[in-house]
Formats: sequence, structure tokens, C-alpha cells
Amino acid sequence: MVARDDSVAIKGIKEGLLLTIDAEGGDWNDLVHRLLSRIDEKRGFFRGARAALDVGARPVLPHELDSLRLLLSKRGMTLWAVVSTSGTTVTTARNLGMETSLITGVGQLDTPEVSNEESGDAAVLIDHTLRSGRVVRHRGSVVIFGDVNPGAEIIAGGNIIVWGRLRGVVHAGADGNENAFVCALDLAPTQLRIARYITVSPSDKRRRPRPEVALVQQGRIIAQAWDG
Repeated sequence: MVARDDSVAIKGIKEGLLLTIDAEGGDWNDLVHRLLSRIDEKRGFFRGARAALDVGARPVLPHELDSLRLLLSKRGMTLWAVVSTSGTTVTTARNLGMETSLITGVGQLDTPEVSNEESGDAAVLIDHTLRSGRVVRHRGSVVIFGDVNPGAEIIAGGNIIVWGRLRGVVHAGADGNENAFVCALDLAPTQLRIARYITVSPSDKRRRPRPEVALVQQGRIIAQAWDG
């Protein structure tokens, strides 16, 4: 029996293909070889595809990413975006003219620029409910005008603000920012993470919904009244 190789993965998303390379998977060249071997098994199927790359926290250097883009281009594929929590990788991708944020299941959104007069992270605003199966990834903050249903997921480098009911999985401060927060008009997520901290909501059906904000204090996540 051939062992399953989980260090690389290819899956379809609304924008094309998402290529994933395990951040802890080992040597970059070896992982690229495994990825290309998987593509070459069905080369005709992948020809013409637009691909985004997810490398997690792995720092990828300019010559490494440019080489991978060229190798994919020779196979008729276009590498247009790179998703990573590594500052090195994000800078590399931007310098090569690639997108560095990706929203799967909701469509691609560009990251707005912030004027020099204002401080803070650029945010994505979504003005509808996120239903089960939807995944939002953004390097800044994410604001939802609507609910986040069970089975939906938000991963943000900054804060997460939900003007509605939060029932899905959320991860704020995904790049390690322990000052990030999550707030909602009804805060009852399936799972909530801030940086490296994680918690789940108590299963109390008798609780009265109220605006709350979750943040890290004294090494753990706490929820308190969100009163502005």
C-alpha cells in the first residue's frame, strides 16, 4: 500500500485551484517536486487553470516563488495569488505582482488601501450572511453585516466584527497578534481562536443573546459585554 502524502494538496475553489504546501513539510524543493508530480499525473486536466498557493507560515524567498511560478506556467497554469501568514512570503508575492489575500466561497476581494492620515489595518467588509461551507481568509480585519452560520469559517490577521449572530469558526490575530479581538451581537461560535489561544462556547441554550467581545487577558480568552 502506498502511503498517503499529505504534505501537498490540490483542491478546487471558486477562483480556480488552491495548491497547499505544508508549512512544516520539510525541504521546499522536495515539496515543489511532489506538487508538480501530482499535477503531471493529470497534466491535461490542469492546463489553463488559475491557481492560488497556500503555504501557511512558511517563509518563501523570491527565487523560490518565481521558480514555482515558471514551472507552473510551463504546464499551462497561472499562479496569481499566495496566501501566507509569513511577512517574508507576503512581501515576496507582492514584489512579484501577485495577490496576497484570498476569499474562498465568496469571491475574490481586493484589499483596500489605508490613507497615511489613518492608522490601522485594511479590512474586508461583507454585507451578507456567511452560510455553512463558506471560508473567508484575509490578512487584515474582517467585518460581517449578517450572521456567521455553523460550518462557516473566518480566518483574519486582524480583528473580526460580526453585526449579527456568530455561530461558526473564527480565528482572529492568525498571524500571532494577541491584541486582536472578536465581537458579535450574539457571540456563540463553534470555535474561537485569537492568535495561539483557543476556546469554545458553553452549550447553554438558555443564555440570552447580547453583544460581546472576546479578547485575550492574562493568558486566556475571555468574553465581556460589548458596549462601545
